[in-house]
Amino acid sequence: MLANKKLIYNNSIIDLQIIYKSNDIPNKLKFQKWVKTILFYFQIQAQITIRLVDKKESYNLNLKYRGKRRPTNILSFSFEKPLWINLSLLGDLVICFPIIQKEAAEQGKSIECHLAHMVVHGTLHLLGYDHYKVYQAKKMESIEIKIMSLLGYPNPYYLDY
Repeated sequence: MLANKKLIYNNSIIDLQIIYKSNDIPNKLKFQKWVKTILFYFQIQAQITIRLVDKKESYNLNLKYRGKRRPTNILSFSFEKPLWINLSLLGDLVICFPIIQKEAAEQGKSIECHLAHMVVHGTLHLLGYDHYKVYQAKKMESIEIKIMSLLGYPNPYYLDY
């Protein structure tokens, strides 16, 4: 069964698609808060789809679009619109929730905190940020840390073991 809920922040729309069912998934208002904070940070309004999936769907998408034979925690698909189309569609985030659960446990983080970080991280990719080079990674991580702090979460790159 598909739970599909569109959350509106000003002219921004968050299309939340929950394909993978779990009692550990935060409520829809959390997703709204996370995306709203990111968009406010950059002073933009946009449409974004967040899809929570199982390992099979993540595996298939990762294979099709990245050539990798494994599921991954998050995939970001930017919408590249033609110049003549006036849409604020930012793109899609596909999050493999079982991997988020596993990573959160391994890193000693709450699922909510790790999921919030993945939404921030993926949205930054949709906005054009990357981490292939050291200077890019430092810039992206710096913004992630700031936004996570605004959301009331700790530095996602600091592991307290």
